Formats: sequence, structure tokens, C-alpha cells
Amino acid sequence: MTRRLQWDKLAGVLLVVALHAAALWGLWSHRLLPAPTDAATLFVNFIAPPSPPKVEEAPKREPPKPRPDEKPQPRQLVAEAPVTSSADAVAPPPLPAPVITAAAESKPAGPVTLGAELSVACPERTAPNYPVLSRRMNETGITVLRVELDEQGHVSTARVATGSGYARLDEAALTAVKTWRCTPAQRNGQPVRAVALQPFKFVLQGN
Repeated sequence: MTRRLQWDKLAGVLLVVALHAAALWGLWSHRLLPAPTDAATLFVNFIAPPSPPKVEEAPKREPPKPRPDEKPQPRQLVAEAPVTSSADAVAPPPLPAPVITAAAESKPAGPVTLGAELSVACPERTAPNYPVLSRRMNETGITVLRVELDEQGHVSTARVATGSGYARLDEAALTAVKTWRCTPAQRNGQPVRAVALQPFKFVLQGN
């Protein structure tokens, strides 16, 4: 009876071992358990964080207490002029250079304008020749010349102030007046240049 009980216990233990072995085999076959060669041992070392440096506090200094007997004196600002020696004296500015104004050069006075016609002052004068072509074409008109005399009474320049409308008549008047000899005009007893107007009227006989 006792032996039978022992065999029964042994059979139960073997059965349990066989079940565990089967279970382990199944887990290993499905890769649920790592193979002994795949297993690795991990060692983790925990490093303690460095401790913050200690800051030493500077000793507090108490401000010096004012003495009760001493009172702050008010400060006065005094502007002092710099001391200048005789060597630092500033020389007076130089006087401006005198402005020399040149005397205005006396310009000769302009020609005297004669109040009357030029022919009044010209004892030697000839009338202009009437152009033949102007006679044939019945050209008439009045030409007014501006004539300037020199100090000797000679005609220096002459130009047409008012034309007659025909160049041939105007040219005949200019040719004639340039041959005139006139009495020189005078200013303060001295002969001077003179300017006058002289009209010439071209009229055909029978008109």
C-alpha cells in the first residue's frame, strides 16, 4: 500500500514536469522566449547628477553712519576767468585795405543832333539823280536818310531811316548825300560830330 502511494506521487511529479517541458517547448518554438544564445545581460549604471557649485555670499557691508556732529556743507560753484598774460594778448584785426576807385574815364560825348534838316548846314550839296528805269516805271516816293557827320563836316555814315518803297530811289539818295560837304557842328567852341535826318522826295514832272 505504501509503495503504491509512492509510485502515484512519482507519476504525478513526472506528469507535471512533462507538462512544463511541453509548455516551454511550445513557447520556444513560437519565439516567445528568447534562445539562450540570444539572451544578453544588460548592465545599467546610474550616474548621479553633479551637484551645483556653491555660491559664497559676499559679506554685507553696512554703510557708514554719518556722524551726528558733522553736517554736509553746501558747495558753491564759482566761475573763474582764466588768467591771461601779456603774451596772450590778441592782436587787433588788420585794417581793411583801402579801396582805390579808379577815376571814371571821361568818355567823349555823343554826336550832336541837329534840329533842322541836314541841308541847312551843308552849303555844298547836289540833288540825287532820278534813275532812268524808275522814270520809265513811274516810281515815286520819299526816302528819309539818317546821316552822321564827322568833325570836319564830311558824311561818315548814312543809312535809310524810312524807305520810299523802291530800292533804286533809296540808293540814288544815299549816293547823292555822300558827296555833301557841311559845316561842322560845335560844342563849347569845339567841332564835334553831328547827326541829322534828310528827306528826299522823288516826284515825276507832270504828276
